[in-house]
Amino acid sequence: MSVAPKERIVLFLDDYDLPEFLAVAAGFGQDRFGFVVTPNVDHLIRYHDDAAFRDSYAAAEYVLLDSRLLARLLRLMKGLALPVCTGADLTAALFSTVIRPSDRIVLIGGTVAQAGRLAGLYGLSNIHHFDPPMGFIKDPAAVRECVEFVEAHSPFRFCFIAVGSPQQEALAVQIQSRARTRGLALCIGAALNFITGSEKRAPQWIQRLTLEWLYRLLQNPRRLARRYLVRGPRIITCLRQDRIEVRRRGATASSLENPY
Repeated sequence: MSVAPKERIVLFLDDYDLPEFLAVAAGFGQDRFGFVVTPNVDHLIRYHDDAAFRDSYAAAEYVLLDSRLLARLLRLMKGLALPVCTGADLTAALFSTVIRPSDRIVLIGGTVAQAGRLAGLYGLSNIHHFDPPMGFIKDPAAVRECVEFVEAHSPFRFCFIAVGSPQQEALAVQIQSRARTRGLALCIGAALNFITGSEKRAPQWIQRLTLEWLYRLLQNPRRLARRYLVRGPRIITCLRQDRIEVRRRGATASSLENPY
């Protein structure tokens, strides 16, 4: 009796660089809801392991490559040359070049001080902040409270979800599933920490050398050692087993992975 081969996991990535996606985000509008995810190495490993996380990515409007290290691995292992549009760079550029002071902005996660810092830095007069409790994603009542806060402030220009992965992606799906919200949401991880100065980002030359992960590890080894040194190397196996497809702008999804 033959055994059917295991279905290969496929990840779709969009090929926007930062300036291109800034234009997309600026023109998204408030007539519908969509959300953005920005996969890095850790996310791709989770994508390989977790079917629910894959479903979150499938529901996303845009999937933007967050990691220069991952971009280099994709080039070496898959023959793909993809631009990087990190969540940190995207968030900073939206606040500095796209968002107007009167735009309605919803912020999920981060501290009251960070929300105030953002308002002060960019002159925001219409920012609405909600910080759900730790572990809220496992509490249906807490999730509902968070979702209802977002809905109460819809339509918005942007909703920034900064509660860490996979919580932020799961929350975005919950918001989407109720179909009561309009505007563009972005799952941004630690981006607020960099913008507000609560965490220092690696200098540009370190980023260009694809060593930002090492810089962050040295800053916070207790929190990040397992992620980067134990879990991280699994990315090689994941990339060997999974298929990466690139969605070209203005076209249907098509596979660009080197078959050899």
